[in-house]
Amino acid sequence: MAPCRLLRVGRGAQRPCGSRLAAALYAAAVVALALALAPAADATSASLVGINYGRVGNNLPPTQSVLPLLDGLGIGRVRMYDADPAVLRAFSRTGVELVVGVPDESLAAVADPGGAAQWLKQNVLPFLPDTKIAFLTVGNEVLTGSNSSTLSRFLLPAMQSLHGAVGALGLGTQVTVTTAHNLGVLGTSYPPSAGAFRKDLLPVLCPILDYHARTGSPFLVNAYPYFAYSGDPRGVQLDYALLEPGYPGVPDPNSRLHYPNLLVAQVDAVYHAIAAANAAASRVVEVRVSETGWPSAGGANETGATPRNAARYNSNAMRLVAEGKGTPLKPGVPLRAYVFALFNENLKPGLESERYYGLFKPDGTPAYELSFKLPRDNSTFGNGNGNGSGGGFGGNGGNGSGSGGYVNGGGNNGYYDISAAARGRPVHWRMWAQAAVAGAAAVLTVAA
Repeated sequence: MAPCRLLRVGRGAQRPCGSRLAAALYAAAVVALALALAPAADATSASLVGINYGRVGNNLPPTQSVLPLLDGLGIGRVRMYDADPAVLRAFSRTGVELVVGVPDESLAAVADPGGAAQWLKQNVLPFLPDTKIAFLTVGNEVLTGSNSSTLSRFLLPAMQSLHGAVGALGLGTQVTVTTAHNLGVLGTSYPPSAGAFRKDLLPVLCPILDYHARTGSPFLVNAYPYFAYSGDPRGVQLDYALLEPGYPGVPDPNSRLHYPNLLVAQVDAVYHAIAAANAAASRVVEVRVSETGWPSAGGANETGATPRNAARYNSNAMRLVAEGKGTPLKPGVPLRAYVFALFNENLKPGLESERYYGLFKPDGTPAYELSFKLPRDNSTFGNGNGNGSGGGFGGNGGNGSGSGGYVNGGGNNGYYDISAAARGRPVHWRMWAQAAVAGAAAVLTVAA
């Protein structure tokens, strides 16, 4: 496949012109004044571990009840899939760093610079600076989702327009605009050194890589070793998929790098795919894991979906990220990841396991016990700022958010079922399994 070239900076996003530019400059002045006068939120958690806060359920607790759960986990980074004002208000003055989703159904509108400016005016500006919005993710798994044929053409223009509007408002150093991809954008994933994007997606992905290189925004990927194992439980070693520290690992026969677990192998496959498509972008674009997790229950044919495996995977994932280490290919770039998800969500579509990815049940009790928890000093909570809704986590009597105190996801808001990853992932895991069977012997061969 032919690699794509890095576009010049001059090919960037269009900015609002005429009266729209004047309005944007006025808004920028207002925001700058607000930032100067308002108290700053607490510092973001020291930990690079985040969590996904999905709300596709009709039995979930109000967001006020979520805050002490995050505090107990020591997590200060949260990804949400929309810009629900009740949720954004609940995180006010907590210091929690938010990733706010621009729903798929908004992509066509925000692809226009005027529409992007209007979306920010309605969904972001009213909550700054008290609510710490650090990222906007434009859609979710757009290129591999069920509406990809319709939405793909809007993805990059939407990212560019929002980036331009964020800059016009003077927020370019605070709010980063990106998108999250399904691992199914890869056409080849084994070995990691042979990682490559699907050829049919290169015309879309190459300009997106140019955008990331120009703006310094990360390339986000939703990576689930669970699907590799459940799709081939006889071939893929469970401990390798569960990120068990004691597993001997698998060597890459080309790069001779050693892969201790499947998650870092998946991340490095993405790095190699970026390099194959755009060598210039690969030198500056960072890959981050926007979703990863393991279900605690599933259908009869969903091998490995158990509380014990979910506890092992998520504990190991949090430990791996908390160590601050990189991947074998990028040891100097600490791995960042968001665990999926905070709650079991009873209205998620797709496989039965879709509804059992939560660390917690809807009543707030743990779905299982984690063997690893982040140190409490990683948390942003308990520093005296409260949350702007009663001065504490229970300021609203436990019923403080909208919809009668409960959030009903209704539609998917661009929040695709996780099982789409299983349908879209490249089927190269048996080759990994063959290497894994060699186990420690293969490692010794590389060491020699």
